[in-house]
Amino acid sequence: MPEHVLRPLFESYTGQKLEQMQELPSSGSNRRYFRLQSASCSLMGVVGNNLEENRAFIYLSRHFREKGLPVPAVVAVSEDQMTYLQEDLGTTGLFELVAPGREKGSYNEEETRLLCQALEELPRLQFAGAEGLDWQQCMYEAFNARMVDFDLNYFKYCFLKATGLEFNEERLQDDFERLKANLLLEESNTFMHRDFQARNIMVKDGKPWIIDFQGGRRGPIYYDVASFVWQARSRFPEATRQRLLEAYLKALQPYQEIDPEHFYSRLRLFVLFRTLQVLGAYGFRGLFERKAQFISSIPPAMDNLRGLLKKPFTDYPYLNSLLEQITALPQFQEKVPEQADKLLVHIYSFSLKKGVPEDPTGNGGGYVFDCRAIHNPGKYERYRNSTGMDADVIQFLEEDGEVTTFLESVYKLVDAHVRRFQERGFTHLQVSFGCTGGQHRSVYCAEHLAAHLAAKFDLKIVVTHRERKIEKTL
Repeated sequence: MPEHVLRPLFESYTGQKLEQMQELPSSGSNRRYFRLQSASCSLMGVVGNNLEENRAFIYLSRHFREKGLPVPAVVAVSEDQMTYLQEDLGTTGLFELVAPGREKGSYNEEETRLLCQALEELPRLQFAGAEGLDWQQCMYEAFNARMVDFDLNYFKYCFLKATGLEFNEERLQDDFERLKANLLLEESNTFMHRDFQARNIMVKDGKPWIIDFQGGRRGPIYYDVASFVWQARSRFPEATRQRLLEAYLKALQPYQEIDPEHFYSRLRLFVLFRTLQVLGAYGFRGLFERKAQFISSIPPAMDNLRGLLKKPFTDYPYLNSLLEQITALPQFQEKVPEQADKLLVHIYSFSLKKGVPEDPTGNGGGYVFDCRAIHNPGKYERYRNSTGMDADVIQFLEEDGEVTTFLESVYKLVDAHVRRFQERGFTHLQVSFGCTGGQHRSVYCAEHLAAHLAAKFDLKIVVTHRERKIEKTL
């Protein structure tokens, strides 16, 4: 059990008793993350089953911190190096902050500014991070011919073959060899994150912090730029993409003389290569493992590919022809559900003493959440006349933290329901939060779920605070 290894490590390092341990949702790796908290301290506990990966992350984190780079500090490591503690950067990720732009396909000024900030940190990681770095401490020492072969084969076997498209492997391999030679044409002594994207950027005190760099290695600067700016699900409009590239190039100037024509020519090659690599990943995770989030990522990746192919890759004619055929396959066209009306999500707060709100549509179903397990502000005289919309109650609930953990679970359940209802053309979903009086906890939760859904989905949202006699539409 993780607690048996994390508790003594936490208590030995902090000198404080571990009071709360919360496992965080896993990402694509087998590492497990836990938020560990005492009365005055919060750290992240990491349990990894890959010793080489753990060692790489620990080394790189300490090296980057010495260089003043914004990465989480590793503060304690178990003797076997299978468990370690790192700085807690909070819960605000860039991926979540720019979710409204991603859903709409257009980014406002604040979202674009945050994205540009992240790219402005990349040259520091690439150049300052490489200074004095012992490349042999990385899991993989360099971006080399073998690495290119791995990713091209990933695309061929996990995506291309899964499409059922007939192709000549020898002719494709000839183009792969030419592409590999061109990718490796320039020597580089810079650090390559390998998975630089919005999911791997945390935002703390308004500034970007870089995480999940354990797979990093020596490699060309173009790969990480391609990973971030052409990340399939980001759906960056061309104008936003150009602003991101301009921000990167401006930040790059202190480290390297720039020939824009050469830069964009090389970058385009790496965008192609990165797109093939991610299609291999989407193919394996989606077409083979049947994971919905990866299947849904294929159409936007195809849009990226169509954009690239507007200018043919004449050096790789057979590959270019296959990619044109793939992008024309009907199963990879973006499907927009036909529905006359937006999904209406009706969110209630109420007192459990007075019964659960009726569903006026007659559909039934939805969710009813009992908030009474959350620490109750209503027990304290100073909050008696406030509600879950008032700043003093909001501060009380968020500093206590129980409501945050509760809502993280609520968001996952309701998000999945919304997505499925939108896919199936349903028109109504009801979510109700009950507490003792329908004044503090339930009101807070209803307000925050409404804000969460409004930022993430294209919905009509009605919020009714039944006991407060308040109703509003978002």
